[in-house]
Amino acid sequence: MTLSLAHPIAGGPALEDAGAYDRRWLVVDPEHAWLSLDQAPRLGLLELSLRFGYLVVRAPGMLRLDVPLDVIEDDASVERRAQVGSQVVRVVDEGDLAAAWLTEWLGQPCRLMKIHPEADEVAWPDQA
Repeated sequence: MTLSLAHPIAGGPALEDAGAYDRRWLVVDPEHAWLSLDQAPRLGLLELSLRFGYLVVRAPGMLRLDVPLDVIEDDASVERRAQVGSQVVRVVDEGDLAAAWLTEWLGQPCRLMKIHPEADEVAWPDQA
């Protein structure tokens, strides 16, 4: 049996058998441009797991962050557009708590976005 690796947060660490959630989330800067591992190296130090319907995000010295995996995206007020390379992508903002957590961990203003389930396929650059 072969285990597949996925990166639930684009540019973040790999997780075994999380293929359905591969690059489902991305971290963006205040202009909503995707932050790759090159731009936010501490993304690679996150500890990720999938538990009880949540993406569980941990980092040394930080409280755990739980992000719901499968939420019906019916609230247009949280829908945004993010820039991934030259592509504009339809995304959903995961809220102020996730933004504050990642801003603290990465040491720069940012927000966590989820690829909208009805978005076009994302053409990820190589470092995703």
